[in-house]
Amino acid sequence: MSKNKLAKFAEMADFKNVVQPDDVSFDRTPYILRGKWNDDFFHNSNPLTLELGCGKGEYTVGLAQNCPSGNFIGVDIKGARIWRGAKEALEQNLDNVGFLRTKIDLIDKFFSENEVSEIWVTFADPQPKKQNKRLTSAFFLNLYRKICVDGARIHLKTDSRLLHFYTRALLDANGIIPDFVTDDLYTSDYKGVAVDIQTFYEKMFLAEGKKITYLNFKLAKDRQIVEIPKFVGNL
Repeated sequence: MSKNKLAKFAEMADFKNVVQPDDVSFDRTPYILRGKWNDDFFHNSNPLTLELGCGKGEYTVGLAQNCPSGNFIGVDIKGARIWRGAKEALEQNLDNVGFLRTKIDLIDKFFSENEVSEIWVTFADPQPKKQNKRLTSAFFLNLYRKICVDGARIHLKTDSRLLHFYTRALLDANGIIPDFVTDDLYTSDYKGVAVDIQTFYEKMFLAEGKKITYLNFKLAKDRQIVEIPKFVGNL
């Protein structure tokens, strides 16, 4: 591990807005903040939004700036990435931002039923060879159902046409109609936070001429999501 990463980890250990759980079995003992993020971490009752696979946390910070009346947590396993967003949030005195370092497939060990109101997936790894590892796969959507309120809004913003069209196919197969969908966000008629916030990599993708796709939909708690066969789309 590089000295730079070690320095970031050492500094981040003292960040009040970063949670880095010890390696314990959450099957036996749920994490201490599970069900208590608003009471014990944010100290308010504002709706809670997650950014999954948050990377450097640019979107998490941007969402918090955009909506002071909400609470926002960026989740990622890579601590060196989280450091950037956490540091920026502290420098800007944003008290509605937190970061959680963990694997996303353990998310239900950290959040309880009806604790999350909204989820953003921004520029996630499209996992071209592992469909069930995609953050919008049936496996993950059913995981989100455990922690979200009924009708929680799920956002997907990505440059990956594979991930975008796979998600559309999965939703269609399960009878879920997106509230908004476009395969070219910046030529669409969409107005909202999805165009207001741009990450470093998104700006790079746009400079390269890549199209950014976006969709959002509501997730019902009582509807089990069924996976589709291996997706081979006309991308």
